[in-house]
Amino acid sequence: MAVEAEKVPIHLKMTLTIREVAEYSNIGINKIESLLRMPNCPFALYVGTKRLVKRKEFEEFISKKIVI
Repeated sequence: MAVEAEKVPIHLKMTLTIREVAEYSNIGINKIESLLRMPNCPFALYVGTKRLVKRKEFEEFISKKIVI
């Protein structure tokens, strides 16, 4: 029987998946994907074809915005 690995809490992760960001921020997946498509998006990280979100940069971006 395989031992389930302990999950790292979202607030301790450096990068998040789009689904994790949506859950963490209460912003929809479609909106997050459109933000990631912005030119020079400060919180986008590409690992091959996989898109990840830099958590701290995302938090800073959101904290400076009134409307997205």
